[in-house]
Amino acid sequence: MCGIVGYIGAQNATSILVEGLRRLEYRGYDSAGVAVLNGGDIQLRRSVGKLNSLETLLKEQPAHGTLGLGHTRWATHGRPSEANAHPHVCCLNKIVVVHNGIIENYVELKKRLSELGHTFKSQTDTEVLAHLIEAYYEGDLRAAVQKALDEAHGSYAVGVVCADDRERFIAARKDSPLVLGVGDNENFLASDVPALLPYTRRVIFLEDGDLAEITQNDIRLFNAKGETVHREPKLIDWDPGMAEKAGYPHFMLKEIFEQQVTVRDTFRSRISLEDSRVKLEDILPRSVAQALPKICLVGCGTSHHAAQVARFWFEELAHIPCDVEIASEYRYRRSKKEPGTLIVAITQSGETADTLAALRDSKGKGLSTLAVCNAVGSTVTRDAAATLYTFCGPEIGVASTKAFTGQLTGLFLLALYIAQCRGVLSAEQRAPYLRDLSHLPVLIRETLDRASEVEKVAKAIQNATSFLFLGRHLNYPIALEGALKLKEISYIHAEGYPAGEMKHGPIALIDANLPVVAIATESSIREKMLSNIEEVKARGGRVIAVCTTGDTEIADKADFVLQVPKVNEVLAPILTILPLQLLSYYVAVLKGCDVDQPRNLAKSVTVE
Repeated sequence: MCGIVGYIGAQNATSILVEGLRRLEYRGYDSAGVAVLNGGDIQLRRSVGKLNSLETLLKEQPAHGTLGLGHTRWATHGRPSEANAHPHVCCLNKIVVVHNGIIENYVELKKRLSELGHTFKSQTDTEVLAHLIEAYYEGDLRAAVQKALDEAHGSYAVGVVCADDRERFIAARKDSPLVLGVGDNENFLASDVPALLPYTRRVIFLEDGDLAEITQNDIRLFNAKGETVHREPKLIDWDPGMAEKAGYPHFMLKEIFEQQVTVRDTFRSRISLEDSRVKLEDILPRSVAQALPKICLVGCGTSHHAAQVARFWFEELAHIPCDVEIASEYRYRRSKKEPGTLIVAITQSGETADTLAALRDSKGKGLSTLAVCNAVGSTVTRDAAATLYTFCGPEIGVASTKAFTGQLTGLFLLALYIAQCRGVLSAEQRAPYLRDLSHLPVLIRETLDRASEVEKVAKAIQNATSFLFLGRHLNYPIALEGALKLKEISYIHAEGYPAGEMKHGPIALIDANLPVVAIATESSIREKMLSNIEEVKARGGRVIAVCTTGDTEIADKADFVLQVPKVNEVLAPILTILPLQLLSYYVAVLKGCDVDQPRNLAKSVTVE
């Protein structure tokens, strides 16, 4: 989710790059930098922290030129530091690269280049590209970039400048967004439209596999086959706020649809399908994982629901006892945990006051700590002994969506990793879980492609004043999360319940005016959920069933059906939450609610 800006023209590139980065800072803010070509020299300025740190540096050390690249970073490889900040340069300070994405085979490439004499200065995967392009450069920058990208596995949006060529820069993309701005006697590059709006409304969205050669007065496009292609610029008439939403009416909807990417980004560099291995040794040493007597997961709100799902994974996959605590209650109890217990603090922002207090209390008692967090450099990441980052990028909508599935993905990896270290799951037993996880982004896309079906259901039930969400086993916490989403943004009363507890009270509420959302996907407890649905129908209730595609038995009994693809029961929560997020969104929109900034709520609860 890093921000990229590029410029070539007659104006001072530095000021344009910085202004573009300001409009993209929501995409990353742990460091920023610019590289400007002045004659045959590359002027590189980089700084840790938010953009104002870079601006201060540029006042002290100005950089002048009419061709340059800028970058604001959301760290994936290497902690925030000046050395790890972009842009990155090759050994000869000739090739400059900015990059958004992950180069999955960077270790292999780095080893090969090191053996050839290349010296690396950072911990990032991106620096490999600068050296690889340098190795192939023989006077034709486009050819060198193409050869380098042919060897790079993973995702990328890149901009490349060469000190030997003051007439052009190169851009390319695969699985990461990149857009070109078409100006008069100048052209632009950005990872999102907002950076371009002060200068041009004419843009060309690069497609997967595209490579572009940009000069001051021309743009040449080449597709994945190397063939020249022509695309007419599109006229953008968005206001800046809409542009940041990439055309979506709300940040929440944009973030729901980003989940196929954010889930993938959270697991892709951490698993090896070849040997069915989870790679988290840098976060939790193998010796520590082997010796753990117990785990305690602590969080608030949506993060607490993620913890409740993860408890099943730790107990059933890793065979390790697991407690789940609401942080705001845990901090006031005189709870004694077994020595050696790992306290896992789950927080999207890294600044949740109650979660931080619980973490610090645990540290004070001598317990091991680990954070699961989406915000690089946040307080919890500094306080915890180690951090398992989720690579979801900034989440702007107050109601958490992609951060939730990112947390689930990270916690699933942690459970599998501990099972791996403790020897309770062999490589052969881990293999199907990792294969299913790697296929999950495709299933997420399939689920979100049914958004119009969810919208139709929302129109039918939008006037209800109360909802009951039911789930069992792994999907009980999803019932809680689905109810929370509806409450947060539509202001409709909703309760999540374990379906087996329905007859212990909630069944008294059921009538034709109470929609009941039942999560009844294919699983070991599907038949029990089917019985719950029949109990609701026998009392005149309306049932909205979340079921597996093709389950005609469930569909025949329910009033409305929200379908998800068939998936391993263990991973079902990452799919079953998606239609519930969409349902909440569409109901809120139909009721005219402020979806992204619901009343009384803040993105991060930093006070008690």
